Amino acid sequence: MVKTLAARNVRLYDLRAKFGLQRTEAEGIFPEWQENLPELTQTEQQAIDRLKTNYLYLLEYPVLESIVKMVVLSPLLDQAGFYAPPFRVIGELAVKVEAEDEGEVIQGEIDVLVLQEQFWMTVIEAKNSEFSLTKAMSQVLAYMLANPHPEQPTFAAVTNGTEFLFIKLIRGKPPQYSLSSTFSLLNQGNDYYKVLQILKRFGELLQQEPS
Repeated sequence: MVKTLAARNVRLYDLRAKFGLQRTEAEGIFPEWQENLPELTQTEQQAIDRLKTNYLYLLEYPVLESIVKMVVLSPLLDQAGFYAPPFRVIGELAVKVEAEDEGEVIQGEIDVLVLQEQFWMTVIEAKNSEFSLTKAMSQVLAYMLANPHPEQPTFAAVTNGTEFLFIKLIRGKPPQYSLSSTFSLLNQGNDYYKVLQILKRFGELLQQEPS
């Protein structure tokens, strides 16, 4: 009998034990969040400044996941160009990943998936403002393991509105993942300039891939 485990309950230990997943800090594994980032226009910077002002005002009270998606995530995806061709955005996509020879399936729903044609580009998991990003990492990594095109690296972002973290997964043997720095709206300046630059860079990279 196949056992089903909800992705929201998965731990990093489970992914390591069942899939051999390992974290790597090797230099050069995840340059996409640091190198060749596109410059932002003044209009884009003004939009992200407005995002920060709006969100910090709302943060005076607990911010639910639905508001994080509306106030933070949706404007970033718009500014990154993901609501226009050649991209397509899917919300609440049901996925499952099966551990080999374990008779166990991990399943859940991806909050937001950005695709170009049939290829997964960015998996995004949004949480409420009081949720730790570390608790969401294992959930989004499980979704990344379900990518039907394992020959390509998969990128992901986890956000609770206040913070953003990017993840890259390479499906080798064993599969390995690498993390970016954590970006926070509580820092001086506006860290979300860099978040938008990274999202735009992901879009550029996939459009460079041969079809």
